[in-house]
Amino acid sequence: MSGFNSSAPGSGASPESLQAGSPVGLTVHSLPAPRLNSEMARRTTSGRLNMLLVLAVCAAPVIASYLTYFVIRPEGRTNYSELIEPMRPMPADLPLVDLAGKAVSAASLKGQWLLVVVAAGGCDAACERLLWVQRQLRETLGREKDRIEKVWLIPDATAPRPQALRAVSTNTDMTVLQAQANPLEQWLQPAKGHALSEHMYVVDPLGNWMMRVPPNPDPARLKRDIEKLLRASAGWDKPGR
Repeated sequence: MSGFNSSAPGSGASPESLQAGSPVGLTVHSLPAPRLNSEMARRTTSGRLNMLLVLAVCAAPVIASYLTYFVIRPEGRTNYSELIEPMRPMPADLPLVDLAGKAVSAASLKGQWLLVVVAAGGCDAACERLLWVQRQLRETLGREKDRIEKVWLIPDATAPRPQALRAVSTNTDMTVLQAQANPLEQWLQPAKGHALSEHMYVVDPLGNWMMRVPPNPDPARLKRDIEKLLRASAGWDKPGR
């Protein structure tokens, strides 16, 4: 029909342009990011931060005590024994058995300060003196002695003489265990030019070997080292396990 206009009123487009197939203009808007993914990411980040915060709070007393003793002390580093840096954690799979042949978990030793002597079951005169110093040191600590446990690790299959056990143990405060020599030497090590059996080794309640006592130790100077450690750790280490 003449006079019929096929374009929409007011569109401004001529019939010729529509018939030519010109494309219709579209505006594309970006879609919003899914809220679910954003919420999950926020919760993951928050959870990680909370976990790190908990770990920091748990570790803070231990770190502070070591900083106080070894770094911030105004009198400087005056310890008699040798500090082990870095500290060496007790191997979780360290093979240990008691004198009855029953397996003992290394983790069961954690929870107290340990004064460790490594000596053969035969226990010569040097061994007996070291065990005597170990015993006397603990007894002179008074009420703090319950934070200390004496440990004798025997790296051979020789059973200790009953006389040696009676000489170094007042009651049940002595832990005597047999250990395989090779794994033990991977954890505890003597100073250069010395044997493993010449030293006493100090292990903290977390199971870290952190101090090596010189051979033929001076009991008075060693006691001062132990007293400083006990004072520095008083805020987080309590008697018993």
